[in-house]
Amino acid sequence: MSQLRDTGSNGEEMKEIQRRETDEATENSIDRDNQDEVAAAEAAGEEEEEVKRIVPWTKQITMRGMVASLAIGFIYSVIVMKLNLTTGLVPNFNVSAALLAFVFVKSWTKFLKKAGFVSKPFTRQENTLIQTCAVACYSISLAGGFGSYLLGLNRKTYEQAGVDSEGNNPRSVKEPGVGWMTSFLFISSFVGLLALVPLRKIMIIDYKLTYPSGTATAVLINGFHTPKGDKMAKKQVQGFLRFFSLSFIWAFFQWFYTGAPKSDIPCGFVQFPTLGLVAFKNTFYFDFSPTYVGAGMICSHLVNLSLLFGAVLSYGVMWPLIGGLEGKWFPSNLSKSSMKGLNGYKVFISIAMILGDGLYNFLKILYFTATNIVASARTRRNVRTRPENQKQPPTDDLRRNEIFVRETIPIWVACIGYLAFSIISIIVIPLMFPELKWYYVVVAYILAPSLSFCNAYGAGLTDMNMGYNYGKVALFILAALSGKDNGVVAGLVGCGLIKSIVSISSDLMHDFKTGHLTLTSPRSMLLSQAIGTAIGCVVAPLTFFLFYKAFDVGNPEGEYKAPYALIYRNMAILGVEGFSALPQHCLQLCYGFFAFAIAANLSRDLLPKKVGKWVPLPMAMAVPFLVGAYFAIDMCVGSLVVFMWHKLSSRKARLMVPAVASGLICGDGLWILPASILALAKVTPPICMGFMSSK
Repeated sequence: MSQLRDTGSNGEEMKEIQRRETDEATENSIDRDNQDEVAAAEAAGEEEEEVKRIVPWTKQITMRGMVASLAIGFIYSVIVMKLNLTTGLVPNFNVSAALLAFVFVKSWTKFLKKAGFVSKPFTRQENTLIQTCAVACYSISLAGGFGSYLLGLNRKTYEQAGVDSEGNNPRSVKEPGVGWMTSFLFISSFVGLLALVPLRKIMIIDYKLTYPSGTATAVLINGFHTPKGDKMAKKQVQGFLRFFSLSFIWAFFQWFYTGAPKSDIPCGFVQFPTLGLVAFKNTFYFDFSPTYVGAGMICSHLVNLSLLFGAVLSYGVMWPLIGGLEGKWFPSNLSKSSMKGLNGYKVFISIAMILGDGLYNFLKILYFTATNIVASARTRRNVRTRPENQKQPPTDDLRRNEIFVRETIPIWVACIGYLAFSIISIIVIPLMFPELKWYYVVVAYILAPSLSFCNAYGAGLTDMNMGYNYGKVALFILAALSGKDNGVVAGLVGCGLIKSIVSISSDLMHDFKTGHLTLTSPRSMLLSQAIGTAIGCVVAPLTFFLFYKAFDVGNPEGEYKAPYALIYRNMAILGVEGFSALPQHCLQLCYGFFAFAIAANLSRDLLPKKVGKWVPLPMAMAVPFLVGAYFAIDMCVGSLVVFMWHKLSSRKARLMVPAVASGLICGDGLWILPASILALAKVTPPICMGFMSSK
């Protein structure tokens, strides 16, 4: 490590310093190479021993594992629900869930050991199954539509979308309820688990799809269950617990300053005008939210910078300019939530960017999938015709493949299960939502397996789950076919059906990839996923109602704006009414931003990598167009922390960033539980902190 030196040092001294540093770097490189070889040999030996110790699949799922899954799934359900109802931007928590699973069980076994009890060894298979079950649980909070298509049915979103709209009729309203939401989730979620089970060997072994998130989770879990991994995990656990405590205490401290004397007066550290009062008025301020800082540490720099660029473009430039045209482009006597005023431009331009980005990536993934399938088939055909060129796979891969295919999941189980759940859905869903005709549900379940295959294949190549885009296509088609009376409800519910099946199928393949690399039985993986899904179908609606009853969900001026509920409902209205739903000159702006989204994606794919990697992501840019700039600033602070940490010590940053980010997110997220209980009990904080101009 070079030290800071006086700038007046002579040239010979600098040459000597450079020579010494070069020699040190060479020695360190040789040491690292030797260490890598030793580590690889140790890992191979440990994996061979692991194969000998693998227990039957029925014993891989343990009671302590289910308790850990329930606890972790509930914590992340609360966190995901908060992000879903505030910004709608949720990072991937798979790696974080695997870390928490390790923390939970290791702490439990250590406690039992001190109490004098002997517990079963904690294996990588059990770690994998806990992570799978927990992720399946909190995924229902994300994909269940609580911040989008299901919440878009409630009266508050109906009123925000414009009661004067022809396609937005009062009959297209269904208030949230624990009973019908839980039933809908149970009916729609389990079909996705069975759609691609017969194709698991083709996707994982034959096509050798990488599934980057699943692979990263497996690498982390395999790393934990080694002697060196145990030391690494201990450091991560300490970092997680430290920042979890700090985040929870900070959230508790902030609560004391949020006691508004009137319900319409905002208070708290959120109101701190960190960049000045004028910037604060345009939503540019630091939110003091550990959740968003932690999410920014997990998300890539490009996502966070795209959010900031979108915030500057919208709330820094466009909305002040369009707001100045009040009385010319739109009437001046409209309410803030009217779709014929400034809010209409915010919503529909966001929709245009989301659709442009989604359409491009949808077509790109389909093309990528088709060309890769053809290339793979051609390669296998050439190998069969020239067996002398066929290479023997590595021993580790053969071992993993053998374990993966040894315990088969009968095809008839998947087929009968899919058929049974489909029949139940075809009968029950039209009874719950008469606007969605039974024959639309039949068509959806006929097309679902092929759509799921395309999505899962694309996710295996690119790590992009495009389930929401398949859902949007279904939304527009069903809204247009069902007409003005039924179109909004039919479009939103149909969107939920398709999105749920396609997304869950892709998530299951990610988990199968993790299980393949950690030598975990596919049967236990499928059962763990099913248990987690069942838990999520109960936990997610209860978590949603915790927010819905304790906070003002859906208020465009409040913390829980639920932006995607309004976006999805307006997509359905757009499908019913066409372009007549847009305010004046909004169509031209939508055309421009739709084209911008496609052009940005093309630029990123076609330009040289050095240039293309800086092109902003339209999907990320669209979120602050509607929500505001504050969370983008928080997330950029997270990126800045990661950047500086890598500059100081890249190795330590790679080890600790996931743990620290998880601690920040979990501590702040866990405070929501006592905060909700206090709000339901009508307990008001003692202080209201706000700021005003001295003028």
